[in-house]
Amino acid sequence: MSLWSAILLMAGVTYLLRALPMVALRRRITNPWLLDFLHYVPYAVLTAMTVPAMILATESPISGLVALGVAVLVALRRGSLLLVALCAAGAVLATEALINLI
Repeated sequence: MSLWSAILLMAGVTYLLRALPMVALRRRITNPWLLDFLHYVPYAVLTAMTVPAMILATESPISGLVALGVAVLVALRRGSLLLVALCAAGAVLATEALINLI
């Protein structure tokens, strides 16, 4: 399979995955359980992509876990997204420095 064939195949599959629900679900969804489920899907997908990346992106998984904990605590205290990101980055730097000292 050539490179362009693979790219076209992936583009077609991506398009179908995005277009098929819009074509198949022409009526408005009224099921309360399904509406609640679909409401939380973006958060679940974002969490599934972010948490492993936070843990594996650092030199030590421990510093990633510490940063994750700090980010959750700051976010629960109604911190802004910028504050959460800065605190998590600071936690990684501090934890990595502490690990290198030990």
